Amino acid sequence: MQVYGDSISGNCLKVKWTADLLGIRHEWIETSVLEGTTRTADFLAMNPAGQVPLVRYEDGRTLAQSNAIILSLAEGSALIPADAYQRAKMLEWLFWEQYSHEPYVAVARFQVHYLGKAVADLEPRIVERGKGALTLLDEQLADRTFLVGDALSLADIALVAYTRVAHQGGFDLGDYPAVQRWIARTERALGIWASLHRPSLRWGDAEKIRRQPVRAADFRATTPAPCRARSRHRGRRQRRHR
Repeated sequence: MQVYGDSISGNCLKVKWTADLLGIRHEWIETSVLEGTTRTADFLAMNPAGQVPLVRYEDGRTLAQSNAIILSLAEGSALIPADAYQRAKMLEWLFWEQYSHEPYVAVARFQVHYLGKAVADLEPRIVERGKGALTLLDEQLADRTFLVGDALSLADIALVAYTRVAHQGGFDLGDYPAVQRWIARTERALGIWASLHRPSLRWGDAEKIRRQPVRAADFRATTPAPCRARSRHRGRRQRRHR
C-alpha cells in the first residue's frame, strides 16, 4: 500500500498514525502541497481533486479523504467501537472535525505558520470559530479520558491532528486544560509523544490495538520500544513546519 501525503498536514498524519498503530505496512510518498505536487498530471490521474492524503492499494484502487481512509484502515480493529451507539458517536466527531474544527483551527495555522500572516490579521470569524471549537472540546473532555467512552478511537486520532498544533495558529492551548491533558494521552497512545520535543513514553502495541482498546490505564512512563509498524519513506524531505 502506498500513502501519498504531506508531512506538514494533519489530515495526512492521521493516516500515517493509524497505519503505524495498527502495524499496516505502507510506503509513504512525500507529496508537497506547497510545491504543487498534487496538481501534476500524474497525481491528478489518481485523484482528480488534487488533494492529499491519498492511498493507492496494491491492486491499483485509490481512496482519498483522510477520515474515509482511516475508517478503511481501522475496519475490524478496536479503534472503531463495537457498540453501535458509540460507533455512531465516533462518526459524529469525525463529521464535526471536518466541518466545525479543521476549517478554522487548521486554516488559522496554515495562514500564520506557513503564509506568515499575523494573528491579528486573521479573519475574525476564523479565530472566533476556532476558539469555539476548542472550547467545545475542552468542555466535552472535562470528565472524559477520550472522546468516545474510555478508549482511544478514530475520533481522537482525527481531532488530535490539528488540535495539538493549534498554538501555531495563534490559539493558546493553556486556555483549554482538559484538551491539553487529552492531547498528552492521545500522543502517548499513538507513540508520537516525543515528536513535539516532550519526554518519550511507551509506544503503542500494534497487536494490542487490533484486538482490544487502549485505555488510560495502559499508559506507563517507560522507555519507548520500536514501533512494530514498518513503513518506507520516499520523495524529497520537506520542512516540518505545518
